[in-house]
Amino acid sequence: MEFSTDFIAVAGFVTLFTLMLLRVPVGMAMGLVGVVGYSMIAGAGPALKLVGQTSMRTVTDYTFGVIPMFMLMGAFVSVSGVSKELFRAANACVGHLRGGLGMATVMACGGFAAICGSSVATAATFSTVAYPEMRRYGYPQSFSTGVIAAGGTLGAMLPPSTVLAVYAVITQQDIGKLFMAGVLPGLLAMTMYVLTIGVIVLVKPKMLPAGNPRPWSERLVALKDVWPSLVLFAFVIGGLYGGLFTPTEAGGMGAGGAFLLGLLRRKLDRAGIRHALLQATRTAAAVFTVLIGALLFGYFLTITQTPQKLTGWVTGLGLNRYTVLALIMVMYLVLGCLMDAMAMIILTVPIIFPVIQQLGFDPIWFGVIIVMTVELGLIHPPVGMNVFVIKSVVQEVSFTTIFKGVIPFVITDILRLIILIAFPIIALWLPGRMA
Repeated sequence: MEFSTDFIAVAGFVTLFTLMLLRVPVGMAMGLVGVVGYSMIAGAGPALKLVGQTSMRTVTDYTFGVIPMFMLMGAFVSVSGVSKELFRAANACVGHLRGGLGMATVMACGGFAAICGSSVATAATFSTVAYPEMRRYGYPQSFSTGVIAAGGTLGAMLPPSTVLAVYAVITQQDIGKLFMAGVLPGLLAMTMYVLTIGVIVLVKPKMLPAGNPRPWSERLVALKDVWPSLVLFAFVIGGLYGGLFTPTEAGGMGAGGAFLLGLLRRKLDRAGIRHALLQATRTAAAVFTVLIGALLFGYFLTITQTPQKLTGWVTGLGLNRYTVLALIMVMYLVLGCLMDAMAMIILTVPIIFPVIQQLGFDPIWFGVIIVMTVELGLIHPPVGMNVFVIKSVVQEVSFTTIFKGVIPFVITDILRLIILIAFPIIALWLPGRMA
């Protein structure tokens, strides 16, 4: 009995979501559905050959090397204790202000994200670094956890961003341009989070206490501790922007630089190096498993012509292109309740991207917009991945308390999305001036 390609495509999606609800790893589920679906149309032989070719090509592709390199850079930086130094420096500068510890947390999250590249890792790290300090000064639990959850989302926007790199690989866009496109929106996000804390202070001045003023000598000492990390970031991103490095070379230079800085500053010992290598290897293996599964699923979508049919259907509705964009963003917010950022990007972009191209949106700008929307899904109620991460670290705080603290930052994120949709130049200015 033969089935139509449309029936096989629908059955594939139903099976995929069923497997995901059964807690089958996303990469495995996508790979399984992709191979079985492809074999139903093209035969078992070509499908099995596709598995071997795709797996080998993915793990040996030079372009894909950017992912494990930047992950290794983030692992060395994390093990070296940079997060504590960044928080201490930011706290020394603004901690004396009312709400200053919250502002320091946002700034430190931004600095750490610019080297680490992972939202979940940033949220988990600052749950142990910043939360105890804020509680010690009498900050409410809701605010303390909310600002960490929001600050963690900076990890996917500021380069090097693993999510932006994966988007670039799937859509065959320039990774370097996408990294640079995330800089100004990431800085805008950090600035708006700080302003949000300022608004909270104005509305409820007694809610957030002020810290003790620090002498300038102490501030300078704290700032001196973070200069190596800032130099490393400037060297890697500056080299990428100036055309000195390819993205993969920038990742290699960043990993090597983080390793040497850790050794020279006596922050890395043998156990730390081993831990960083294992951490980066495990994370990269997980990402590559999902990538291979996504590519196999993508071949299945291609042979069923699902993206082309969806593009034709959407454009045939006659809707305004910004209405279509709004519907896509709402879909990502809903999916944020079901899966993490990487899974959302990998699962949906192969289907959505042709629609975006047909509607005439810039693919670099859309990458920034969609990553921002996905990151909003990590913190918005009723489910948010960053919220679950913080809850696992700070177990005495309830989910309701964390979501209460997150709400002001969710409003800020929605406002930021509107600004970036209205003014695409914010994301496109730097990439347009790359060497």
